[in-house]
Amino acid sequence: MKIALTGAGGKLGQAILPLALAEGHQVVAIDRQLPVLPEGVAGYSVEMSDYEGLASAFSGCDALIHMAAIPSPRALPDHYVHANNVVGSYNAMRAAIEAGISRICQGSSVNALGLAYSQERRFDYFPVDELHPTYCDEGYSLSKWICEQQADSLTRRFPDLSIASLRFHWVVADRAQAAAAQTLTSEKGRAELWGYVLAADAARACLLALTAPFRGHEVFYIVADDTTLDSPTGEAAAAYYSQVPWRDGPVGRVSFFSNAKSRRVLGWSPALATGSRSK
Repeated sequence: MKIALTGAGGKLGQAILPLALAEGHQVVAIDRQLPVLPEGVAGYSVEMSDYEGLASAFSGCDALIHMAAIPSPRALPDHYVHANNVVGSYNAMRAAIEAGISRICQGSSVNALGLAYSQERRFDYFPVDELHPTYCDEGYSLSKWICEQQADSLTRRFPDLSIASLRFHWVVADRAQAAAAQTLTSEKGRAELWGYVLAADAARACLLALTAPFRGHEVFYIVADDTTLDSPTGEAAAAYYSQVPWRDGPVGRVSFFSNAKSRRVLGWSPALATGSRSK
């Protein structure tokens, strides 16, 4: 498969690229500022606002993995982050369609729910799944939710498309990095429900999304099966979210997010499957 990869120089793009090559795919790397690329990998320096440039770069590709986006609202104006992510997502997906691509994976975020950057976090139940309502209240989270709605719109107009929006949690190289920052009492831990995902697992999910047997647009949570805590999840839930009911569990150190749909549809599960659910 010949895969167009936007955001090839980003943290996740740098994990996807070698994995795709190792699995025998061709990769066309696209970014505003390209990294050093392996021999034989074509690269295009293109802004996501350059629709014609994207369509040209995508020519001849079979699939798109769209990872080019501003990854958080910190240090940039709210309106700028929102506009960049929303326009970039639409341009990438629409240009891919114009180039004849019918399999697309776009990077979304657990923040599409309304999470780390929200003024007030609201959860109807745990574990959070793809059916949970969205309560986002700021530009970054809203941009991620709108990117998903754009995918819904495009698949209505082009019914042969398959678009996967992957709601990644904090992408880290190893669990220890996340555990050091997301302790039981830290604001970061409480705000993010002590969640994370390994970069290698997230990269694998992107490639699986390009071959999974579904049509239309589907949203998937891509989160580690455990939390960053060494203590049982029930203790954190009781201390900070006692008013939120659990549909299943919590058992052991199981995540506050459900990967059940990703397992069922994508065939994906984290390498470190501590406390996982198989339902």
